[in-house]
Amino acid sequence: MARNYVGGDTVRFTRKDLTLVDMEYYDGTIVTDLEPRRLFPVSGGDRYITLLDKKGKEQAIIRDVNSLLPESAEIIRAVLREYYMIPEITAVLDINEKYGSNTWTVMTERGERTFQIQNRHSDVKQLYDGRILIRDTNDNRYEIPDWTKLDKHSRHVLNSQI
Repeated sequence: MARNYVGGDTVRFTRKDLTLVDMEYYDGTIVTDLEPRRLFPVSGGDRYITLLDKKGKEQAIIRDVNSLLPESAEIIRAVLREYYMIPEITAVLDINEKYGSNTWTVMTERGERTFQIQNRHSDVKQLYDGRILIRDTNDNRYEIPDWTKLDKHSRHVLNSQI
């Protein structure tokens, strides 16, 4: 089966609801109720987005969201943000170690959060691009987009974990 790659001005997306879009081809053909999902959720970002129909069948792939028309690109990004909803940590206030787990108190773009992680290296992953991904004991995910841009206190507190 050949894959259908879309991009540029050959398609236009409209938002159907929080996590669904409609795709209209240049020739007027419309494919409705598509769910954009990252093929590489951790490292992919805006690249390689699959578009799944109601049955979970792939209808198309966007190689790079940045190749889309600006309005369509923003719609795809908004749907992905809603679906993946990973709080972004803007400051690390404190990390306390006790009984084999760490309690983190952080500031996110949605306010202050406190969560626990086990003392495993797999729960705090530093990626090549400066991002740090954190998984808590409830399997929630958090992201620090670029740890080098955190304030001095946050970098100092975080230093023992990376």
